Amino acid sequence: MLVLGLTGSIGMGKSTTAKLFAEAGVPVYDADATVHRIYEGEAVPLIEAAFPGTTADGRVDRAKLSAQVVGNDVAMKRLEQIVHPLLGAYHKKFLDDAERAGALVAVVDVPLLYETSGEKRVDAVVVVTTDPEQQRRRILARDNMTPEKLDAILARQLPDAEKRKRADFVVDTSHGLEPVRARIGEILAEAAKMKRRRP
Repeated sequence: MLVLGLTGSIGMGKSTTAKLFAEAGVPVYDADATVHRIYEGEAVPLIEAAFPGTTADGRVDRAKLSAQVVGNDVAMKRLEQIVHPLLGAYHKKFLDDAERAGALVAVVDVPLLYETSGEKRVDAVVVVTTDPEQQRRRILARDNMTPEKLDAILARQLPDAEKRKRADFVVDTSHGLEPVRARIGEILAEAAKMKRRRP
C-alpha cells in the first residue's frame, strides 16, 4: 500500500481535497479530526495537568489552550509531547486497517507535515495550494479569525512556495472542484506505479 501525505498551509483547500480523495474511494486519515477526538478523550487529564484551567466539562477548551501555547515555544513543545504519541497510535491503527482492507493507496491529511518531518513517514507528498489573495480571503472569512491570528498561524507554517518545491504532487484549488477531481485522478494513477519509500 502506498501512503500519500496530504498537506498545505491554512486556507489552501486541503480539507476539500481530502474529501475528494475519500470520494474517489481512498481511505483518508484526518489528523485534525483525531486531535478533536483526543481533546474530548484521553488527552484531557494530561493537558489539564500540564496547563491547568484549559479544560472544562471533560474536554479541552481550545481557546483557553491556544491562549497558553500560541507564541510560546516551550509550552507548544510540552503540548506536542502529550499529543503526538496519542496521535501516533491512531495513525498506526488507520494504516493497519487500510492495509487489511486491501487499499492500494491511503492518504494521511496532516497540516504540519513538513514542520514535523512527517514527509519521512509517507511515500509521497501532495501539497494543496491557491493564490495568496484567495488564501487570505478564505481564512479571514472564518469565525474568530483576525489578521494577527492569521499571521501567528502562518509564522508556524513552512511557506507555500517551499512546500510546493518539496512536493511530489501539487493540487491547485484556485479554479473550483472539477480541476481538483481531475488532478486527484492523475495522482492516483501515478501513485499506483510508485515504489514505497517509507521505512
